[in-house]
Amino acid sequence: MISTAIAAINLWGVLAAAAFAFVFGGVYFGVLTPKHYAVAMGRAGEPAASLSPLFIVGPFVCNVVMIIATAILLQATGIEAIAQAVALGLLIAIGFLLPMCMMIAINPNFPKPFYYTALNAPYLLVSGVMYAVILTLMA
Repeated sequence: MISTAIAAINLWGVLAAAAFAFVFGGVYFGVLTPKHYAVAMGRAGEPAASLSPLFIVGPFVCNVVMIIATAILLQATGIEAIAQAVALGLLIAIGFLLPMCMMIAINPNFPKPFYYTALNAPYLLVSGVMYAVILTLMA
C-alpha cells in the first residue's frame, strides 16, 4: 500500500507545495515574526544572528520531507476532496507538528516554550493545510 502510494505521488504537486513553503516561510519568519522570535528565544534587543545557507536550505529540505509524507498519506487514504485534504492537513498540524514544536521547545534553551509554540502555530497550521490542499489540487 505504501509503495503504491509513493509511486502515485505527483512530482509537480510536491514542487508546487515546496515553492509555497519557501515563499510562505520566508515571509512568515523573515518579515512577520523576527522581533517576536527574538522575544521567544530570550534574545530581544540583541543583534540579529547572521543567516548561513543552512538556515535557508535546512528548513526547505525539512518542508520537502513533510510535503512528501503528506503526499503519501493523501495517496494511501484515497483523499480527493479539498475538504478532506483540509481535514488531513489540520490533523497533521494539530496532531504532529504543533506537539512536536512544543516538545522541542520544552527545553532549558527555550526560555518561553509556550510563546515559541504559539508563534510557530500559525505557520504550522497554514503549512499543514496548504501542503495537503496543493497536493490534492494537483493530483
